[in-house]
Amino acid sequence: MADLSPKLLPVGYQSRSATTADVHAVHCLVTACENDLHGRATTGSDRIAADLGLPGLDLKYDTILVRDSTGELAGWSWVKGRRATVHVHPGHRGQGLGSSLLAWAEARAGQLGSDRIAQTVSDSDHAAIALLRSSGYSRIVTEWLLEIAMPVEPEVPEPPAGITVRPFRPGDEQAAYQLTEDAFDEWQQRRKSYAEWARHTVERATFEPAASPVALADDQMVGAVLSLDVPGNGEGYVERVAVRRDHRNRGIARMLLQEAFRTFHRQGKQTCTLWTHSDTGARSLYERIGMTVQRSSTVYGKALTAG
Repeated sequence: MADLSPKLLPVGYQSRSATTADVHAVHCLVTACENDLHGRATTGSDRIAADLGLPGLDLKYDTILVRDSTGELAGWSWVKGRRATVHVHPGHRGQGLGSSLLAWAEARAGQLGSDRIAQTVSDSDHAAIALLRSSGYSRIVTEWLLEIAMPVEPEVPEPPAGITVRPFRPGDEQAAYQLTEDAFDEWQQRRKSYAEWARHTVERATFEPAASPVALADDQMVGAVLSLDVPGNGEGYVERVAVRRDHRNRGIARMLLQEAFRTFHRQGKQTCTLWTHSDTGARSLYERIGMTVQRSSTVYGKALTAG
């Protein structure tokens, strides 16, 4: 069972593994961190539920919660393979909890047989960056959150010759999985299983099929935009964008994105956002259609010592 030695925790703090019943508490912790750093929260509770429900994640051993003497959640971490997440509540920083959770995450990754560990940190979180750098982490890649304002309904270009467009519908799941993972294989380190991919896309409670257009050529899916409608933030969110290699540079991605933006606008949303990764080379595409960078994060990684 996941646990931190009392010697590693400040007086008055206790730790235990997370359970699926902790989704709300963890979501409150994560949104408190986002509000402190950025002035607004962007993570939905279904994202936390998806993380805690990842195939292969053993909640008993791969997650840890730290609570104070009143029972308030002060920090948490989870580890899956080489990836880790660590959050410390703004009201509990400066107590050494970040260092303790980071040490736990590294130890757990080593137990799982990983030779490296990585986590994503907002470029606004200077304390977390300093901790990672002092612990031997180095920059790997940059991620950007881009946003487009939609004061008027976006115009959607006509599809290229031989391409038809329609909203995502039941039965498209496997084709969308194959398409997006094939595209992401060009830069991601590990191909996701269908179950893991689905937990973060089509199986999320906030998945929005109407704003998830797909492009077809001869009844085969050659492009897709998968979107989420996260309640409470008043904006649309694009989770995945992919075009099959042999159909790129035809304007399909731009067309699908504009179609998703138009759908969100008709639903009353004035903005839409998405994250992109420096290894994808897609940032210039998004900027050409009018998206601008709102903030950035960096993935930091570290080699783990055997044993």
